[in-house]
Amino acid sequence: MASLIFARPDGQWFDFPPLQMAAASGDRVLLPAKSELIPLPEGATLTMMPCSAPVGFDRETGEFLELEENPYKKKAEPVYAVAALLPQGFTRLLCPAAVVEGDPLPILGYTAVGLEKGKLVVAAMATDEHRRWHPRYFNTKELPQLVRQRQAEFPGNKVIEQLSRCSLEYGCFTAQNIMYRRWEGGLPVSPACNAACLACLSEQEEGGPESPQQRIKCCPQAEEIAAVAIAHLETAEEAMVSFGQGCEGEPSLAWPQICESIRLIRSATKRGLININTNAGNTQAIAKIIEAGIDSMRVSLFSALADDYAAYHRPRDYGLSDVCASLALAQSNKVPVALNLLTYPGFTDDPRQAEALMELIGRYDIAQVQLRNLNCDPRLMSSFCQGCSPMGIRQLVQRLEERFPHLQIGSYSHDLRRR
Repeated sequence: MASLIFARPDGQWFDFPPLQMAAASGDRVLLPAKSELIPLPEGATLTMMPCSAPVGFDRETGEFLELEENPYKKKAEPVYAVAALLPQGFTRLLCPAAVVEGDPLPILGYTAVGLEKGKLVVAAMATDEHRRWHPRYFNTKELPQLVRQRQAEFPGNKVIEQLSRCSLEYGCFTAQNIMYRRWEGGLPVSPACNAACLACLSEQEEGGPESPQQRIKCCPQAEEIAAVAIAHLETAEEAMVSFGQGCEGEPSLAWPQICESIRLIRSATKRGLININTNAGNTQAIAKIIEAGIDSMRVSLFSALADDYAAYHRPRDYGLSDVCASLALAQSNKVPVALNLLTYPGFTDDPRQAEALMELIGRYDIAQVQLRNLNCDPRLMSSFCQGCSPMGIRQLVQRLEERFPHLQIGSYSHDLRRR
């Protein structure tokens, strides 16, 4: 059985065997099943959860207990919960069990972690191959020089200026891929957004958590976008470029520049894949982008139920029905679609949410579901999880696989044209 781990104020962590590792699914505290725990994946990191006391299970009393002070210190010293941050390719099954108070937590994907037989274990499952997104391939010592090379190659280019910052300050993998000239590269284009998602990575309301990224400040010209994309698509291995990154708003609001850049790209090269990551709420813009020749779409989705969708995404001038209209357009034009499913244990795996999700997948012949761990303060999700009866994230995945044998389950973008 895994034991609880906690952190001192200096960040150093310890295990406390008298308390067993506990975890959270929505607003429920529970003991993780053995099948829900795997060794800490290579590339995962541990983080201290500020203003959060860890909760463990006391085997003697049969109760869940909050650990308020360091049991190894004679003088009173506060302790904090510890969470794991998973690398790409792994999906969180349970959140840490903790009592969270005070200021909003940083926007991270907190995952339950414990210590078993001297080794760290996490409540997670592998949902994609780890080859292209392993941390060992990023933030290398060559990166700063590669950034300077791209800046010299595209002087004054607004896309490269943003990607340079994202590569070096934010450690963004799709930004770095443009520098490395490989795989999926990001093309940020839009400073504006037509939604105000609760856990938005690039823009938070006053009093909320600090945004981990800053948006691109202006929309690049189509020629700037195309120049970066053409160079990437013509030379990169398994080449893909994607509009819609964490450092921007909604890309479809820049549809004139996107459409013109697609035409410029395809007049220069037929190689590679052009993708858009979008909320798909602006159906008229999506229609123009499809007409221009986009190869695939990834649509972000918190819930396939209209009320929950609206409560989280807080859309401006559109609703889930408009998103569905965009999905229907993609379907009729044979543009494959992936759902960027913002996944949270205790909510996403509720039977009502699961059934609505599967109905949407079937209706629009969705090609892939990308299980994306929703980065947020657990308190943000408390109202959504009230009244839920979660089946478990692993059980949700099994249901999807059984109902849709040809559906890809993954964690990031693939070439959906091969489906």
